[in-house]
Amino acid sequence: MAIKAIFFDAAGTLFHVDGSVGDVYASLARKHGKNVIGQALEDGFQCAFANAPPMAFPSADPRNLPELEKHWWFELVGEIFAPHGPFPQFDRYFEALYDLFSKAKAWKLYPETHDTLFSLKEMNFHLGIISNFDSRLLPLLDDLAIREFFEPVVASASAGVAKPDKTIFEKALAIHRLHPGETLHVGDSYEMDV
Repeated sequence: MAIKAIFFDAAGTLFHVDGSVGDVYASLARKHGKNVIGQALEDGFQCAFANAPPMAFPSADPRNLPELEKHWWFELVGEIFAPHGPFPQFDRYFEALYDLFSKAKAWKLYPETHDTLFSLKEMNFHLGIISNFDSRLLPLLDDLAIREFFEPVVASASAGVAKPDKTIFEKALAIHRLHPGETLHVGDSYEMDV
């Protein structure tokens, strides 16, 4: 079968954190009165994220998704900071952090992202995203000026299922009525994207 569509993971594939997650967390924490070494937060993030439950809410009312997503992140970030002692301004810090990662200033496109997407679109491929991300993804894609390339954008939080569960891939395929053999998926994690 000829390839008709190419789906991409989002973070780590199309764009990445501007710096390391740990350094971004540490820099903002200093502004809220907490000094922690960036590498310690990076290590904590990697461990907490790898062991966190999937960011998917299968039986949730869609109106409650933003609150559920934010709580998911609140718990994760709290776990990262827990070994580093009291953090009196944690709630204010978390609000600022959550907002920061919803905007392009926390992220960078890979140098080849825009040209690659433009070339693929010119070759008439359908392009989509399948990502374990939350509802901040669509506004973030707008802010990064790449939203126009993608239809569909399937994020785990709203899809109710997360990669590597095949159901999230099937949801994306169903939108264009495509067979798996007519598609490619590009990602950065063998465990999540294959």
